[in-house]
Amino acid sequence: MAKLVIVESPAKAKTIKKYLGRGYRVVASMGHVRDLPKSKLGVDIEHHFEPQYINIKGKGELIKTLKKEAKNSDEVFLASDPDREGEAIAWHLSNLLALDESAANRVTFHEMTKSGVKSGMANRRQIDRNLVNAQQARRILDRIVGYQLSPFLWRKVRRGLSAGRVQSVTVRMIVDREEEIRAFTPEEYWTLDAVLLAEGGSFSARFYGKDGKKLPVSNQAESDALLQKLRQAAYTVGGVKKGMRKKSPAPPFSTSTLQQEASRKLGFQAARTMRAAQELYEGVDVAGMGAVGLITYMRTDSLRISAEAQSAASAYIANRYGEAYLPERPRQYKSRGNAQDAHEAIRPTMPDLTPDQLKDTLTADQYKLYRLIWSRFIASQMANAVYDTVNADILADGYLFKASGHTVRFDGYTVLYEEGKDEEKEDGGALPELKKGDALTLRELTGNQHFTQPPARFTEATLIKTMEENGIGRPSTYAPTITTIVQRNYVEREGRSLKPTALGEVTTKLMKEHFSRIVDEEFTARMEKELDEVELGKQDWVAMLEQFYDGFSDDLQKAEEEMKDTRVKVPDEETDEVCELCGRKMVIKIGRFGPFLACPGFPECKNTRRIVQDTGGVCPKCGKRILVRRSKKGKTYYGCEDNPRCDFMTWDRPIKEKCPNCGGTLLKKDGRNARIYCANEDCGYQRKPEPPKPEEAE
Repeated sequence: MAKLVIVESPAKAKTIKKYLGRGYRVVASMGHVRDLPKSKLGVDIEHHFEPQYINIKGKGELIKTLKKEAKNSDEVFLASDPDREGEAIAWHLSNLLALDESAANRVTFHEMTKSGVKSGMANRRQIDRNLVNAQQARRILDRIVGYQLSPFLWRKVRRGLSAGRVQSVTVRMIVDREEEIRAFTPEEYWTLDAVLLAEGGSFSARFYGKDGKKLPVSNQAESDALLQKLRQAAYTVGGVKKGMRKKSPAPPFSTSTLQQEASRKLGFQAARTMRAAQELYEGVDVAGMGAVGLITYMRTDSLRISAEAQSAASAYIANRYGEAYLPERPRQYKSRGNAQDAHEAIRPTMPDLTPDQLKDTLTADQYKLYRLIWSRFIASQMANAVYDTVNADILADGYLFKASGHTVRFDGYTVLYEEGKDEEKEDGGALPELKKGDALTLRELTGNQHFTQPPARFTEATLIKTMEENGIGRPSTYAPTITTIVQRNYVEREGRSLKPTALGEVTTKLMKEHFSRIVDEEFTARMEKELDEVELGKQDWVAMLEQFYDGFSDDLQKAEEEMKDTRVKVPDEETDEVCELCGRKMVIKIGRFGPFLACPGFPECKNTRRIVQDTGGVCPKCGKRILVRRSKKGKTYYGCEDNPRCDFMTWDRPIKEKCPNCGGTLLKKDGRNARIYCANEDCGYQRKPEPPKPEEAE
């Protein structure tokens, strides 16, 4: 009889099977097999919050197969992911298959490589009930909030609404930022910039003040008066300060920083990033190697890396760039104070396996993300970049300008990778050789009007960064939280920015008034810390839930009484679309299947229309617009707006560039057979897409 290993996914099963070889059968549970019922609360609040788990609908045949496989095996090993969720899956399987819970049958793999799998199998342990209890406590917390607060919102705001513990406070953060933007009053200020000529060339300097003190310029009158004086002044170098600046590389990725950087550099939404990362972790078929996991486990907030990985990275750096690009000693990075250090940082499992070697093997998303992870990790083990800096004071008859610049003495890690920034700052280049007392010639002097700017709306990158800094959620929750609040129409995307909808603002206002703890950042962060305490065995999960529920139940009862005869209306959002029946401007309504356009003249005018997203492409059959569509299963495709009269559709995305042969719409096919081709079948134009630019794919 063989030994049985149960994992979550077929891809992971295929990779592990390769390393375990004969004597093992590896099967997939396809995620959770048991959960709380969807039709009711499923938690016995009166009896210590006992969860009422049931087998997940549709998994009956799979469960039968797992039971049969377990019965016919000498040993059963539970190898779900190495986190709370994975531990809970293992515990449910153990109960379902009637395994001995005290047996050392739990194995975890931090990387899907030969050494990673061998290490996991060699370090078997019992199921960690603290991890299971932490997952249960979170699941029950979220179930209580969702199933008891959502009906309240149905009655008081709109049917179909849902509330969530982490999602509600995240929406509040976005709403609060929007309120800050609206309340912001811009203030005028001016900058004065001079272009000066020295013996070695020209350079720019900015007005600072007078007699060594900063002098703000608040309006055009002040600017014009200063410009008149400064145009007559004699310019000289008042002093030059030279120095050296070292810049260290960013640490390897955690889940949060990976999602942030993939958003900045690749334009990936967090869910897209985690989908590609999961594939890279579970295993990809690599030519000459078979199925192999290319990155370590992708849900982590640790920055720790193994000595073996450091050694491999150092060997690659020395061979590729030379010994000068190695730091004096291998770099270690300190994790955040609340980080769970069970895993390493996210890194390539084989640092000497470069992205270029895998380009023909990976999908477009896998390649871009692997390149990002690989480059960040290798750069994190490289030497500092070193810059020569120059700061010069420029005197103009008692007035002071300042100029700064730098030159690269040694590029260090920047030869491979530089971290993206949410806000780009001006970076001065080299200054000509300047000496104190040098006379300068004024070539140009301008005054420039500016206004202070309100805080920027959150992007996915800045929202995830803020959530992590404030302790809102955990690495595994960032992506699903953002996806949920967008899908439920509390937040909408405007380019890369996240903006609250009218529904999000109304719901948040109600929550702040009646459920202030649920949308309080400090309270939510404290709950996360308590869940961490449960995981460490320092907190009883039932006592934690009791303490939460007492306050939540009181708030709910009080809100019901205070809003007994009150219902909150969500204002309709007017659009530029005109009703073709009566001429009114259509408004956005939210229905059972999401947003749609409706005439505000209801019930006199009952006209409704789907909200369409134009791709900019032109149908090759009839010349009308190509729109973004969704199949019944939720998959995105692209079709003619005149459907069903015109049957043109494609799974491949239209791009802005037009066909150089016929001027028609070009489509982009992703994946291993990626290509760009003309939608007009009679044209025949096609080409391979260009590789990502370094700044897009680092």
